[in-house]
Amino acid sequence: MSAGWWRLAVNCPADTSAQMATELVSRTGQAIEELGAGEFAAAVPSESAAMTIAADLRRDFVDCTVTVTALPDVDWSVKWRDGIATRHFGRLVVTPSWLPVVPASDRIVLSLDPESAFGSGEHGSTRAALTLLERHLNPGDKVLDFGSGSGILAIAAVLLGASSALGIEVDAESNLIARDNADRNGVVAQTGFLTGDAGELGPLAGPAGLVCSNILRNVNTMLLPAIEASLIARGISIFAGMEDAEEELFRPVLLNNGWTVIDDVHDAGWWGVAARRPS
Repeated sequence: MSAGWWRLAVNCPADTSAQMATELVSRTGQAIEELGAGEFAAAVPSESAAMTIAADLRRDFVDCTVTVTALPDVDWSVKWRDGIATRHFGRLVVTPSWLPVVPASDRIVLSLDPESAFGSGEHGSTRAALTLLERHLNPGDKVLDFGSGSGILAIAAVLLGASSALGIEVDAESNLIARDNADRNGVVAQTGFLTGDAGELGPLAGPAGLVCSNILRNVNTMLLPAIEASLIARGISIFAGMEDAEEELFRPVLLNNGWTVIDDVHDAGWWGVAARRPS
């Protein structure tokens, strides 16, 4: 097997793309690049590792195509930082830790290093969720973040005025990264990150004024009863992790279950929606 870094390129259908993104981050231990809807690329530090991961992905995602090619001799463990930029979401400024920002007086800065966890502000689904969070968080809200990844939404919530934010994530390694990011932003005392099933832990951790669920459409649908049970009366949930085409599938689910849609955002092929809990 050849030495050096290798590129995994993946193309998959809309209904598996978010899950594939999460799996790529988990299996490679690196941040990934989104090339388009359902198209991702990741760098792996050896040919043998790349081939093993590719074989596993082809087995577990039979509708996806995976290709492996050699990369130039570059340190791809930090190369992924190229192109990640400072972004603005209303009052909130999200910037990578290696691009420090001095905030204007009316702005709030979130400094982030996603490492191998999902959630950098570069993905359309995360941007949609951040936009809705900035619009609809009420000062003093308790916030729950289902599928918290890098901790970006939970940390943003506290910086924007939440009294506390609890992230629930199945990946224990992501929670370590999230805690580091919370420390970087000085919100350790107001944030917590649990490893486990959000459907089980959310209702126990509530009631919250706002729940974020940036996962997958089918998971958001499955979690609807748990999210309702996690919210105060007239509480709001932000749902993301869904591509534009999935709006026509998920919006009726919300309406048929008594939720009231109050806002939505489209961003680079991804859709997020804010809805009020059934009365």
